[in-house]
Amino acid sequence: MIFCQIVLPYYNADEPYSAMSIDAGNKLRHLREVLGLTLREVETGSSEIAARHGNQEFFIPFSRLSEIETKGTLPSIYRIYTLAAIYQCDYRTICDWYGVKLDSITEDSNVTEIPRTHRFGSVPRPDSLMLPVAVDPGFDVRRTMNLARMIQQWGTVPLQFMPRFTRGSHTYAFLGTEDFTMYPLLMPGTFLQVDENRTEIVSEGWRSEYERPIYFVETRQEFLCSWCNITDSHQLVIQPHPLSPVAPRVFRYPQEAEVIGQVVGVAMRLNDWKPAGSRRSDAPRARLN
Repeated sequence: MIFCQIVLPYYNADEPYSAMSIDAGNKLRHLREVLGLTLREVETGSSEIAARHGNQEFFIPFSRLSEIETKGTLPSIYRIYTLAAIYQCDYRTICDWYGVKLDSITEDSNVTEIPRTHRFGSVPRPDSLMLPVAVDPGFDVRRTMNLARMIQQWGTVPLQFMPRFTRGSHTYAFLGTEDFTMYPLLMPGTFLQVDENRTEIVSEGWRSEYERPIYFVETRQEFLCSWCNITDSHQLVIQPHPLSPVAPRVFRYPQEAEVIGQVVGVAMRLNDWKPAGSRRSDAPRARLN
């Protein structure tokens, strides 16, 4: 009889991890020495932070800090916070030293399609981003044109100046890849701009479906994007597009649903949208008559 031993991979945050961890530890030690702090002083500071938060996970014994600096021991998220606070260093910088690039969260967030309509949550922001800083004087907003050709110069804009570019109280949302409520007027996957100042349901005054207000609504279970009506019995009717396969829904208002605002802008692709299921299958589909 032959016996064999199967060794499963084991991870321990307190054990040396990689050359990257060694390099990150060296950077932390260099930063501490530049600031003129001793291991004991960092330990004392971490003790105070742990006491403030009522959580000993923030505490860093000087012996553990020494191992982080010299042996490549991985610090926990709590200890990274403590080090960033004591060294007055950006938390993202330390994460970047360990190969965790928080600025990539937005790019990596597209690995999974979210089927439900939802608000955009808060994600770490880069310090700056590229924006058009010089536009062709011949640019005319009344004409349809290639915007990229009208931009003469791109520049890096620090994000602390971005509030100057905001207009009113707007929130942004994403129409779920399986949300057909307003199809085909709004395709699944559409990016939405919502004006939170416009929460009153308008029931008349439009000349076509393109002028009829679309509202972004939050219920206890989900977010909805649709036309809306208010009945005499104080019920909010979610009215899908006539060509949509989605049925109308009724909520007690405002107990069961809240109107976040009116959709005032959309970004929507028109030429390559596919149902989510079709992306995972190469089988030919029946042609619709």
